[in-house]
Amino acid sequence: MGHLYIWALIVVIQIFMARELFSLLRRSNEERQLPGFRLLNWHFFFTAMLFTYGHFLTQQLVNTVTSDKLLCQLVSGLIKYQMFICYFLYIAGFVWFILTLKKKMYRYQFSQFAWTHMILLMVFVQSAFTVANIFEGIFWFLLPASLIIINDIAAYFFGFFFGRTPLIKLSPKKTWEGFIGASVTTLLSAFVLANIMGHFQWLTCPRKDLSTGWLHCDPGPLFKPEYFSLPALMHQWFPWKEVAILPVQCHALAFGLFASIIAPFGGFFASGFKRAFKLKDFGDSIPGHGGITDRMDCQMVMAVFAYIYHQSFVMPPSFSVEMFLDQILRNLTIEEQQLLYEQLGNFFQARQLLQA
Repeated sequence: MGHLYIWALIVVIQIFMARELFSLLRRSNEERQLPGFRLLNWHFFFTAMLFTYGHFLTQQLVNTVTSDKLLCQLVSGLIKYQMFICYFLYIAGFVWFILTLKKKMYRYQFSQFAWTHMILLMVFVQSAFTVANIFEGIFWFLLPASLIIINDIAAYFFGFFFGRTPLIKLSPKKTWEGFIGASVTTLLSAFVLANIMGHFQWLTCPRKDLSTGWLHCDPGPLFKPEYFSLPALMHQWFPWKEVAILPVQCHALAFGLFASIIAPFGGFFASGFKRAFKLKDFGDSIPGHGGITDRMDCQMVMAVFAYIYHQSFVMPPSFSVEMFLDQILRNLTIEEQQLLYEQLGNFFQARQLLQA
């Protein structure tokens, strides 16, 4: 369905994760004595959501509504005052919390206050990176997420059929055989999936606005095949004399390596946390699996890595006309844009006269 709908899915997952985590350390006796205290958690949650997505959302809206002068001015105002609005909402929640403090409940209330902020940090940091990946191209969201799923399934099957040697005490059922088998499977899957996904512009093209229409773009060198000749010795086993490989497949191997070696430690962290509080699962949203948070532990680690890797090794450092135009539309008023247009016109007229 596209970038905007995937973003909506991420928001729904966030709400479920926050619901599970908010309920984790609650005590029913204390909650009955603090009416409205649970509502305060959600106030902080939606304030954090506005802060995290507000600037990003308004930036995309500018590119969507530039044809409507009134809407463009409204969005520009939201961009300008978004941080102030978020700060005011947070301070309102802070004051609300202070006013609800009750004698003999201080320790519980402050522990819940700290726990709420920890949840917001954990949930929104990773999801902000996830949404950024989506708008850079669905490829950069779908491939890392798929590799985590493949690694999880492969580790289960290899561990079930061949597992003998325990891997880590935090998760007694995890084995070295499952870990190694899943790593090999994930690396192979990364190489193959990158080739398949890399041929679809719907997955590779970045989205610069909030529209849902079809995408057309120059896929760039990463998604254009390069041909390599096979050694003569291999011709007797393979009917091909050359193979086509997308350069992005090499980057996909880095994703596969991270998904199979580092990302599982997100799951180990979650296992340690549940053991510390004597919990089996974070929730019961998915029968037989636990909660949404139980399924997202490794995804959170992977999403951050995918964004940082993309910005560091994939994103070209060059400037573009679209980038400057975006900055002009976002940061200059209509009058300043007109002045810039006139000055550019005078500059080009003067250059033409000199050349003549």
